[in-house]
Amino acid sequence: MSPALQQLPETITLEQYEALPQGHRVEVFEGVAYDMASPSRLHQAISMELSNIIYNYMKKKKGPCQVFSAPFDVKLSDKPLTIVQPDIMVICDKSKLDENRCNGAPDFIIEIALPSNPADDYIRKLYYYKNYGVREYWIVDPRRKTVAVNYFACNIVSVQYPFDSIIKVNVFDDLYINFTEIAKLLDL
Repeated sequence: MSPALQQLPETITLEQYEALPQGHRVEVFEGVAYDMASPSRLHQAISMELSNIIYNYMKKKKGPCQVFSAPFDVKLSDKPLTIVQPDIMVICDKSKLDENRCNGAPDFIIEIALPSNPADDYIRKLYYYKNYGVREYWIVDPRRKTVAVNYFACNIVSVQYPFDSIIKVNVFDDLYINFTEIAKLLDL
């Protein structure tokens, strides 16, 4: 933990968050700041593959939605301050975007579970994303070789798919992601 983060009060304000050193990856849940682990090579490779698939889909559709990759802040709440940096997010309401972040819930979020702290994605973030209005949330777990699909817009929680699946992104009519191809490409 860096000295700057150790000196923070028990809760953090938006101003204190914005004053953290550049490159210091932190998420804030109900005003409490948590250091984020650096992603592994595999984590980054999966993120790039998924981001490219979604980006190419968005580009082809020429619609209002945009895809962003971490680190990009999403402020879910001002009081208490809750800021996350999802691995991948799709935002269709451009009014939520400013120069620094997304203010409000993205439509679709993908997190790639870290072996060191999978509960963060499966429990904490699931709770926050569901309660703050994310429509769909996927947890890609390379260790388990599964994808947990949570389609909150229809109250569907934790449908598990193995990595040899083609999975529909529910918030779009015709976006399917072939995890078999991703797994082969990455030797999973």
